[in-house]
Amino acid sequence: MTRQRRIYNPLIIGLTGGIAAGKSLVAAEFVRLGAYLIDADVISREVVLKGSHAYQEIVDEFGSGVLLADGALDRKALGRIIFADPVRRAALNAITHPRIRARIIELIDERRRAADKPFILIDAALLIENKLYKLVDKIVVVDAPQMTLIERMKARDGVTEAEAEGRLAAQMPVNEKRSFADYVIDNSRTAEETREAVDKVYAELKAGAGFGDE
Repeated sequence: MTRQRRIYNPLIIGLTGGIAAGKSLVAAEFVRLGAYLIDADVISREVVLKGSHAYQEIVDEFGSGVLLADGALDRKALGRIIFADPVRRAALNAITHPRIRARIIELIDERRRAADKPFILIDAALLIENKLYKLVDKIVVVDAPQMTLIERMKARDGVTEAEAEGRLAAQMPVNEKRSFADYVIDNSRTAEETREAVDKVYAELKAGAGFGDE
């Protein structure tokens, strides 16, 4: 006997946190448990692909110094500029953020029509700053001590401690983000402990949404 497919009115969850807080680990566990992921970082790369309107606007604004040899955007070079200068950062955001938001809304609408997942998870570092939180039903903030974030950035991105501190300073303080949170996940411990914390949050969200045990 074929089991009838469950039709969902999916709950939309916003996932955010500081740079290197570990959102990817948390998002992966949500997906494993059954959520559909909308990754704002992936979208941010898609909207500036070579040949796009956003790509040309960035080149016009920042010059050829932010391009690689093949003409693609050099994200590291661009990052060094925008994290050191709030005016230039605002200029980049004005180009990319409206396009990222529009694509996220498109994907939410698509997944709502598909109705095949209990949760739509929006993973966005700037969920609060860009008012994307207004699109979601619940907010999950991933957090870890500042020195942990700095050490992770140094290892992952090859930046200096001063550069890492500057990148953290360019975002909303995590304590402010916490004030928006329905759930806070501490990712300062082992990956397994973080996954266990996600599992608990997922179960609570599922029960609260009335999806029951499936």
